[in-house]
Amino acid sequence: MAAWAKRLAGVRGVLLDISGVLYDSGEGGGTPIDGSVEAVARLKRSQLKVRFCTNESQKSRGELVRLLRRLGFNISEDEVTAPAPAACQILKERGLRPHLLIHDGVRPEFDQIDTSNPNCVVMADAGDDFSYRNMNQAFQLLMELERPVLISLGKGRYYKETSGLMLDVGAYMKALEYACGIEAEVVGKPSPEFFRSALQAMGLEAHQAVMIGDDIVGDVGGAQQCGMRALQVRTGKFRPSDEHHPEVQADGYVDNLAEAVDLLLQHAHE
Repeated sequence: MAAWAKRLAGVRGVLLDISGVLYDSGEGGGTPIDGSVEAVARLKRSQLKVRFCTNESQKSRGELVRLLRRLGFNISEDEVTAPAPAACQILKERGLRPHLLIHDGVRPEFDQIDTSNPNCVVMADAGDDFSYRNMNQAFQLLMELERPVLISLGKGRYYKETSGLMLDVGAYMKALEYACGIEAEVVGKPSPEFFRSALQAMGLEAHQAVMIGDDIVGDVGGAQQCGMRALQVRTGKFRPSDEHHPEVQADGYVDNLAEAVDLLLQHAHE
């Protein structure tokens, strides 16, 4: 236990991934992971600050929060850092008018964005809308631009639903990068700016926070590159090979969020 005390000493805030840590999405909205509802409640009763940091791009923040509340979680919209609002801010600041290759569920986040005469492409986890026709339309638009801009809400390879593993936006992002000979701008994990915005919302420095996620690269690696500590849960998209990743090593591996919270509440203030 002394090792955990050293790893978690001085933690003042916790960033929580949602999908694969709190719940697995799927039919009927999904299923909470065992112990996660009470684990979040225990964190919120503690002195630790809590922020939910997600790459969810099939739902608006409001829809996601309503779903999580139905599943029993104590969560509010202003506690969630998500990529769509961050992308909208970038679009406004840079005067960009996007062609949207996104899921209908997240489209309301872009209601105030001018999409006429597009001069960039914004893509998210579009699910079944990742058809050849839609991908080709985005490809053609990018190829017509003198300075093509591709913005992706995350670059995850896959995620976990109750029915199994599902391809994520990163696979389709890489296809457009390859076809167009460009590099996408990623808004969301593992982007350093995304983690910094979550830390800023918590009023904490990176060394005071720990990230808990199921993605060894997006959650763990991204957080560590920003100076945070990071734990990987063995739920969601976790694979045993993650513990032997050639580039990223978590500060600790735990079976689930409940175990992580037990350790945090025991050692964070030591």
